[in-house]
Amino acid sequence: MIIERKILKNVLESIDFISVTAIIGPRQVGKTTLAKQIKPRFKKVKYLDLEKKSDLDLLIDAERYFNLNKDVNLFCIDEIQLKPNLFSVLRSFVDENKSIRFLILGSATPELLRQTAQTLAGRIFYNTLNPFQYLEIEPENIPLNDYHLKGGFPNSILTKNDTNSFLWRENFITTFLEKDLLMFGFNLSSKTIHRLWIMLAHLNGQVLKYSTLSKSLGIDAKTVKKYIDILHQTFMIRILEPYHINVKKRLIKSPKIYFKDTGILHCLLRIKNYEELYSNPYFGSSWEALVVENIINQFKDWECFYYRTIGGSELDLVLVKGLEIIAIEIKSSLSPKVSRGFWTAIEDIKATSSYIIAPVKEPYPYKNNVMVYPLNEFLKLDL
Repeated sequence: MIIERKILKNVLESIDFISVTAIIGPRQVGKTTLAKQIKPRFKKVKYLDLEKKSDLDLLIDAERYFNLNKDVNLFCIDEIQLKPNLFSVLRSFVDENKSIRFLILGSATPELLRQTAQTLAGRIFYNTLNPFQYLEIEPENIPLNDYHLKGGFPNSILTKNDTNSFLWRENFITTFLEKDLLMFGFNLSSKTIHRLWIMLAHLNGQVLKYSTLSKSLGIDAKTVKKYIDILHQTFMIRILEPYHINVKKRLIKSPKIYFKDTGILHCLLRIKNYEELYSNPYFGSSWEALVVENIINQFKDWECFYYRTIGGSELDLVLVKGLEIIAIEIKSSLSPKVSRGFWTAIEDIKATSSYIIAPVKEPYPYKNNVMVYPLNEFLKLDL
């Protein structure tokens, strides 16, 4: 089954108007599949997978190779972070051959971002491919519960058998720790970062406290922060910053942490089926992570934060664009209720609209102009 990705239109548009288009994202998220959907739209395409030595060898003298293939409309280069010196070659070539396009794929490495920022400024457009978002798979009649349990990696969610899905995610985690991090150039202890990753799974949706993690792991806080930054840079976790406003209240100023994919979260928590998930004490924070990730990826032109005061006023998400401020509370209950802290918080931030997102069947008014929405219907709003 091939599901059309939401960013396909944006990728095609960027290929039209700029020399180099990058698709970045975690391994196994579907970048290669997306590139193969684009290939038939061009008369002549050269596809190079730099994990294959034969393809990598073709670029020993990359400048000469590209000059010998000037009849090509689109060069597609997969896993480009394996040849970082290619970026400077691309810069001079695209400046001299403005009709030729490059589609480069990378597994979200800091090295990839740094190199392209330095050498391809003004010549490249980035597209981030995340695991499937719910609106992408909803037309395929994949149940929300399956998506919640298995996450959005194609090889996980498209596997109907829960056991096979869990085994795939286990293998993904092992490969990421033992192979991918080394390939990305990170020299660190896979055992330590695995322990940290499991700890973070238990802290999903909570405020980050580096000192507490440092004591538990027996390493200094700077190293903990470095490891968390690596997980963030490789798209495994999301760091959500607090919303700072000029109010006379003591605010929580540390970021919150969320897993970007609930399937990976559940694998680290050893949750293997939906019955185990629903009865698990982490069910609520897991649902919160799923909602946060889908909303942030759907409404990309909004700034996203959380809000919390020392006194207990709290909002799970605050969306800001210009003078508009949207307050969002996330509940896993079929009959959601909010606390006094929610009402105080929407007053604090002067929210222009407020919502509760819950696994309900349809939207309905709550009170005081607050609306309750199911996730899929909220994602379809024209905010």
